[in-house]
Amino acid sequence: MSSSDTSRPVIDRAQSRALAIGVVCFVAAIIWGFILSKRPDEGGWTHFFQSYLFAFVFVVAIPLGSLGFLMLHHSTGGWWGLPIRRILEASTRTIWVMAILFIPIVLGISRLYPWWRADEFPDDSLNHFKRGYLHPGFFTVRTIIYFAIWIVLAYLLNKWSAEQDRTGDLILKDRMVSLAAPGLVLWGLTVSAAAIDWVMSLEPQWSSTIYGMVFMVIQALAALSFSIVVLRRLSDREPLKDCADPKQLNDLGNLMLAFTLLWTYMSFSQFLIIWAGNLKDEIPWYLVRARGGWGAVAAILLIFHFFVPFFLLLQRRLKRRLHSLARIAGWMLVVAVIDIYWLVVPAFDPKQTGPHFHLLDLLVLIGIGGVWLGAFFGQLKKLPLLPLHDPRFEGVLEHQHGD
Repeated sequence: MSSSDTSRPVIDRAQSRALAIGVVCFVAAIIWGFILSKRPDEGGWTHFFQSYLFAFVFVVAIPLGSLGFLMLHHSTGGWWGLPIRRILEASTRTIWVMAILFIPIVLGISRLYPWWRADEFPDDSLNHFKRGYLHPGFFTVRTIIYFAIWIVLAYLLNKWSAEQDRTGDLILKDRMVSLAAPGLVLWGLTVSAAAIDWVMSLEPQWSSTIYGMVFMVIQALAALSFSIVVLRRLSDREPLKDCADPKQLNDLGNLMLAFTLLWTYMSFSQFLIIWAGNLKDEIPWYLVRARGGWGAVAAILLIFHFFVPFFLLLQRRLKRRLHSLARIAGWMLVVAVIDIYWLVVPAFDPKQTGPHFHLLDLLVLIGIGGVWLGAFFGQLKKLPLLPLHDPRFEGVLEHQHGD
């Protein structure tokens, strides 16, 4: 950090608070899990692992979405990436933390996934393939491969970015650009496969070819929203003070609008295809999520994940002001939690009793989120908050900061 960087105390405080709260909630959730293990009528450890999976899927969406957005930025070279690039990079450097936090899901695999039982699938050719694919060992190996690909991509992009800060070598920009395009393809394939493995296989008789794309959009939108919220938190201090001009903020708002529309398109397309097909193996997935309390959650998503942000992000004056854009971004993060809850938790509600948000869900969410935020802010301190010597930004940096 340079001498003109006055954001360090803010980051230090945020890191210590996030870690403290996260660790306390994590420990409380584990203790609660032990208490529930003595009460089988309340779900025992199964309830803990279900809450853990929901929280993990949401938190991991931010670093994975950041990886996708970082490669999108390198592919397009847009100026919109200047104020959030270091935030995206710091987020990607925490993927290894999420790899470690995936271990409890492996330990609880028998309590989470019905395909653990061999009698889940009828004996036919399609289910014979599913039985081979949905095998605990193969499931774990695939997850290791996913995380390995994500960590390698993040490592190379961050390594070259740090070298560019030190040396100003122009060839490093070309390396990042060259990796970004094929990296986006790898990211899309692995994120889609992970969503199928971790979430869609909770209901193994159901399948959707759009499911992976829905999660890609959710992750990208969550990462962009998180980056804007962090940018706002640091925007009163150097070097990010007055870094993002109204045009860049307008571009970020337009990106948020585009991904909001893409989420709506993907979600509606999946529903329309299943409704038109009217297949008995596919309809129940929506029937569970459209009745009773789950139907109310779906209505909330329709209103607050599409209509409200859509009309707000059409307003140019809101997108060109960081304060108002950050409020919209913060709301989009809250809605992302509801969205993932609606996608994951009904799989654990075969009797269709509706959502019953338990305090354990909140403890695990804050626990995993706090630990991840602590790691994120720790990474954010390691590099200057603005990229140095990148030829795409040097003119802007000289104009705004006199470097």
